[in-house]
Amino acid sequence: MTMDAVGGVWRYGLDLAASLQPHGITFVFVGFGPRPSSEQRHEAEKIGKLIWQDAKLEWLAKRPAELDDLPRRIEALVKAEGIDLLHLNAPSQAAGLSVPCPVVVVSHSCVITWLDAVRSQQPGKLLWQKRLNRAGFDAADAVLAPSSSHAEALERSYGPIRSLSVVHNASKVTAGTAERQPFVFAAGRWWDEGKNGAVLDAVGNKLSWPVRLAGSVKGPNGERIRMRNADHLGTLSSSEVQEVMARAGIFVSPSIYEPFGLAPLEAAAAGAPLVLSDIPTYRELWDGAALFAAPRDPDAFVAALDGLIASPSQRQEFGRKALLRAKRYSASAQAEAMMAIYTQVQVPAERPLVLSN
Repeated sequence: MTMDAVGGVWRYGLDLAASLQPHGITFVFVGFGPRPSSEQRHEAEKIGKLIWQDAKLEWLAKRPAELDDLPRRIEALVKAEGIDLLHLNAPSQAAGLSVPCPVVVVSHSCVITWLDAVRSQQPGKLLWQKRLNRAGFDAADAVLAPSSSHAEALERSYGPIRSLSVVHNASKVTAGTAERQPFVFAAGRWWDEGKNGAVLDAVGNKLSWPVRLAGSVKGPNGERIRMRNADHLGTLSSSEVQEVMARAGIFVSPSIYEPFGLAPLEAAAAGAPLVLSDIPTYRELWDGAALFAAPRDPDAFVAALDGLIASPSQRQEFGRKALLRAKRYSASAQAEAMMAIYTQVQVPAERPLVLSN
């Protein structure tokens, strides 16, 4: 399995691998891009072998030539490690690949669908990324999306994709026992325009409760957002985020673009009531179990949050609904769905897999 230490794919890969171990599958994790922390490396090595490559991630590359050697790197690793299946967490990594084993590709997100959702733009100078992803989809034995909404967005941008299926992401977080406290919490990579941190910052001084944000405000390509009204907690570890979620009175996500949204799932699994942006993915996954607000309207978020802040009984009810809905997206459900895909592409369960981000 390919890995990425920057985004949510890291958490996805490790949790999925852990849930698949009881099925007799062993893993080699291959990482690209910025190197993992010592904590991340230790976490991965408890589950499988970790190999890190000094190679570009496609969303950090400025031109296609920076990715030219990636197929040969992956092919060499498949041969050296005796891999029986490649699980690639970026479609572009399958482009130009020639390996003697099935290839499963997951689109967790992509620049092309991001541009469409966030800026209503066509690829322009990034057309090469669209072509590379299209080649990856065509080369894969199975293509997966984490939601039906993202699958539909992919086919709007790329046209029909053969063997496209939906396998929901999962969370291993469990409901906490800490007493909920009067603050609103959000988590994300806030330098990403699609996470819509500016709306939350605009809300920060209009509520009787403080708004606390966890996550980076500076991106790897120099992207930056300044928080003036919300209380920025900095970049927290996964365990620290979960500890804050267990205490938060309300969890909020104003994202404009989300192929799935792991943070709301973790918050719901911890029993927090949810206020989410009204986008197709969140409606698909959380309709009836969360409150919704127009993603670009700070006043709509103020109204939804104020309503919950004023009503302890409503917070309790929506926390219960979120927790119940989160059980749909369990690690065991994800593992069963993934095993069905692996079986479909005829992978012997006892042989090693490579998971790639």
